[in-house]
Amino acid sequence: MSQQPLPQRPQVPPHQQPAPSWPIHPALVTAGLEIPGFKIAYAMGIVRGLTVRAASAAANVAATFKSIAGGQVTSMIYVCEQARATAFSNMVQEAAQLGANAIISFRYDATELSPGLTEVLAYGTAVWADPEGQ
Repeated sequence: MSQQPLPQRPQVPPHQQPAPSWPIHPALVTAGLEIPGFKIAYAMGIVRGLTVRAASAAANVAATFKSIAGGQVTSMIYVCEQARATAFSNMVQEAAQLGANAIISFRYDATELSPGLTEVLAYGTAVWADPEGQ
């Protein structure tokens, strides 16, 4: 069975291009299977970003006291948000390296590897999405 070549990617108008520091516009990353106003031209495959984080000793002490007293553990929220941001950025970079301009079916997953050590995975399907009507 012969493989069909992938369609040529059209040039994205400058007003639709992401900022130079962000290879894929955040609006083109979705948990859904489609992007409103766009047609998925082709899928490039699964992309993922991974990070493993450990909270500092100070954050662990603060979390212990908060677990007794109750309330939000802001030091741990910061660690979690940083881990998610790093995993997300790594996933977007991988998609951009494949030549994608969007990611669909985006998800996060987290696994505790050992007490205080957590793996955070961001994953989705890298795609080329054409604006509808073009």
